[in-house]
Amino acid sequence: MSFEDKVAIVTGAGGGLGKEHALILAGLGAKVVINDLGGSVDGSGQGDAADQVVEQIRAAGGEAVANKDSVADRAGAKRIVETAMDTFGTVDILINNAGILRDKSFKKMTLDEWDAVVNVHLNGSAYVTWHAWPIMYEKNYGRILFTSSVSGILGSFGQANYGAAKMGMLGLMNNLSREGASHNVRVNCLSPGAETRMTASVPGAQMNPDDPQPDNHPKLVSPAAIYLVSEDAPNGRVIQAARGRFASDAVFANTGCDLGLDASWEDVADNAEQILDYEDMVVKTTMWRE
Repeated sequence: MSFEDKVAIVTGAGGGLGKEHALILAGLGAKVVINDLGGSVDGSGQGDAADQVVEQIRAAGGEAVANKDSVADRAGAKRIVETAMDTFGTVDILINNAGILRDKSFKKMTLDEWDAVVNVHLNGSAYVTWHAWPIMYEKNYGRILFTSSVSGILGSFGQANYGAAKMGMLGLMNNLSREGASHNVRVNCLSPGAETRMTASVPGAQMNPDDPQPDNHPKLVSPAAIYLVSEDAPNGRVIQAARGRFASDAVFANTGCDLGLDASWEDVADNAEQILDYEDMVVKTTMWRE
């Protein structure tokens, strides 16, 4: 697999998963924009993490440039894409990886903590994608990856803001994968698991993000990310990746039952067992099961 002459943007690439994605892309020939605000896990502060990754890529003979804008800022999101255009002339690949955590149970969470997480993960991904989209659409080529999570797909205690934003990635993917299909713009989701600064910050986590365990290293996730932004990438799919294991997540539906146009809540209650039955599930791609 080669990414020669491809231009990639990786947000949140100053460490963890984003850094590993970027290093592999650069090693395969891509020119990479390393975006990272360089702040703490909760999104505060700034730093030079992006510069350090750029230096590492250049030392290995690759091409990269740093950008330290926040994805959650509309003007900043625009500058991220402009960095790619001004430096390398186009955008072929966008990996939306930037994220923060403000974990608390919902009853203790402030609305500011809700907004902060949703703005970075969901809005930030949408903002950067919105600026990259017309470039990819016009040239009939683009690969976009959103980063979801089991916290959204399956749920996780104390992460209502994070989980809602991560499940929102699937909704965004489902729609954009349809809108971009006719112009060879493919959109997918990654659901990763690894030792990073973010996972290490979860209460009770026994992790060292500066020295991840070999069996839980971010580099064990990146092969899925690279495949999902490759020339042969699928469209509208979710790959779960952790500890060297890879699988697909999807929405399933059963046949249910037709209660007619005069159905009442009593009818639903009386038929709940059939409506909620899991026995004949199939992958669902439209409103009703075909």
